[in-house]
Amino acid sequence: MPSRLFHALLKTLVTGLGLACLVVFALGGCAEEPAAPMPFKPVPAGRIAMPGYTQPGDGLVAVDVRRERTKDLIVKFRDAPVYIDGQRVTDLMNGEHIVFYLSPGIHRIAVTTQFDPVMEMRFVVDPRYTNRASVTFDKDHRVQIQRVAQ
Repeated sequence: MPSRLFHALLKTLVTGLGLACLVVFALGGCAEEPAAPMPFKPVPAGRIAMPGYTQPGDGLVAVDVRRERTKDLIVKFRDAPVYIDGQRVTDLMNGEHIVFYLSPGIHRIAVTTQFDPVMEMRFVVDPRYTNRASVTFDKDHRVQIQRVAQ
């Protein structure tokens, strides 16, 4: 048969758990709204190795390459070098973007990190469409690049 001490401890535990649940539910209602998405920052001019690709010109089409924001600390501070047609043009950091001006047709856009092989894609530059590519990291922290439909 349980003792009085056991009943007193059980009553204290149940009361404490009830109060803890009440506090959690009360504070849950006070949660902040998620912040609005931040705009992408342009790559600083000092990190652009081949500025010719970033200058508009007659017959050239804008291609926006963005590095999606991440909260993952493993990849957040890694730079991601970007290559156009085999030439290193710049490094993208978390939340940055750069606009390249390329001639219509097929180009090679590639990205890498110090830990990843070069990920390259054939990118068809067409003046009839919005040309955008997105640099992300997968669940294994490997860099990826893909065309984004607009």
